[in-house]
Amino acid sequence: MSQLPPVSAALTALNIPHRVFRHPGPVHSLEQAAAERGQQPEQVVRSILFRLGEGNYRMVLVAGPAQISWPTLRRHLGVSRVTMATPDEVLAVTGYQIGAVSPFGLATPLPILADENVFAPDEVSIGSGERGVTVILSSEALRQALGDVEIGRFCE
Repeated sequence: MSQLPPVSAALTALNIPHRVFRHPGPVHSLEQAAAERGQQPEQVVRSILFRLGEGNYRMVLVAGPAQISWPTLRRHLGVSRVTMATPDEVLAVTGYQIGAVSPFGLATPLPILADENVFAPDEVSIGSGERGVTVILSSEALRQALGDVEIGRFCE
């Protein structure tokens, strides 16, 4: 048996019920990932890292294909400029490669924001810290595991 992906280990330590799903091969799209997991695209939670300035990052959790509203995010954060972190920044700040990013087990603790639609489905999947592997859990368990996270409307 292979070892648990980092996010599964972090959730286990928090006593959060979840299951690990390993994709049979490379994942090329959100739709493919959802279909293989037996989910709808809206159930796939993407963890996106934004850079506000030097060493200043925020992670925003987004439901499936939803797109961040840049003006809304800038207004919420009180900044005039925000950019998506580069792949190198994502790896350095989170400890995870793009495609495996999660709000749990991060290399550097970060403020996390979640779009309200993340919690709409009963069940969701999130990055596991390992490419080609996901963690599936109830949206209620996700909310509990996140703790004091900012929830708002950040998508168009």
